[in-house]
Amino acid sequence: MTRALASWRDGDARRAVLDFVRSVAAEVPVEERVAVFDNDGTLWCEKPIPIQLDFILRRLTRMAETDPALRDRQPWQAAYEQDHAWLAAVLAEHYAGNDRNVRLLAAGILAAYDGITVEDFEEQSERFLRKTRHPTLDREYLRCAYAPMIELLDHLAGNGFTSYIVSGGGRDFVRPISQEVYGIPRERVIGSTVAIEYRPDERGGTIVRRAEADYLDDGPEKPVRIWSRTGRRPLLAAGNSNGDIAMLGFAQHPDRPSLRLLLKHDDAEREFDYVAGAELALTEAGRQGWTIVSMRDDWATVF
Repeated sequence: MTRALASWRDGDARRAVLDFVRSVAAEVPVEERVAVFDNDGTLWCEKPIPIQLDFILRRLTRMAETDPALRDRQPWQAAYEQDHAWLAAVLAEHYAGNDRNVRLLAAGILAAYDGITVEDFEEQSERFLRKTRHPTLDREYLRCAYAPMIELLDHLAGNGFTSYIVSGGGRDFVRPISQEVYGIPRERVIGSTVAIEYRPDERGGTIVRRAEADYLDDGPEKPVRIWSRTGRRPLLAAGNSNGDIAMLGFAQHPDRPSLRLLLKHDDAEREFDYVAGAELALTEAGRQGWTIVSMRDDWATVF
């Protein structure tokens, strides 16, 4: 018989997960067993830049190559000049509560795929994920998912849980590969999205993307989207950043077993070592007694 969570080292984190699942199996009806997972930095690698951001920057670069006037405007300038320092600063500012430059980046993201159909966007996303390699880890992006987290998803599914991806990244970027990579069907992917609209045509109509935000699935918006989609407070939530604090807090129950997992990136040899963007989450984890999962100490295998 295969050992549960085989890529996890014996320790407090693995025991917390196994004890929690046993308690839920004994006490909670199957229909109430809901688990939610952030994606970037929780289920797959997010450094040196989030995978979807790489996808978008390549599109912005092509736009700037076609239109030289864009080369003096952010974020096209950063994309064209490969100014990763500017991009990293934008993300750090966002997690520190300063969204001035995030709005510039968001405007470019919205413009990048304005007017294309949702099917075309998914086709481009899937092709990118299958054909593009991570810039430093020397592996395809589809192989940048964390093996211990996939084992956790499998273990939960085997014990009657319904798991959802709750991503600050794009919902439609993850959907094409969610079943293959995580065993999570596309209808259980919750994430940020642009506005979309239906346009009739002789082939039954289509849905196109607009250069207008619908919602950003981050921070307090995550519990709202979880409730809107599931109608339940999850029993387990897993995240890795300040943007996941509200989601992790929402998994608290007064009369049910619950588990909040915060992944700590502290393994420079096998992945990356960083706390930027997670400082508040780590403090809250200590205050609330959440389970911190050390990539270095708790995982025998990363990928």
